[in-house]
Amino acid sequence: MQQIFLEKIAYNRAVCDFCGACVAVCPHDSIELFEADLCITASCTLCKNCVYVCPVRALEIIDEG
Repeated sequence: MQQIFLEKIAYNRAVCDFCGACVAVCPHDSIELFEADLCITASCTLCKNCVYVCPVRALEIIDEG
């Protein structure tokens, strides 16, 4: 059975300072950090560790339901 999530994690590029804290805390290596961009991959399980650790609150939970 496939899981369907009604939430996703989004980030605000204008706020993000690309410190890498979210990458370091992700247990599934689901966040890729580039020079001026951040990508959350399909392997994300919505554990929300990245949201809690972000010092500038650039990451947030979005309800798609």
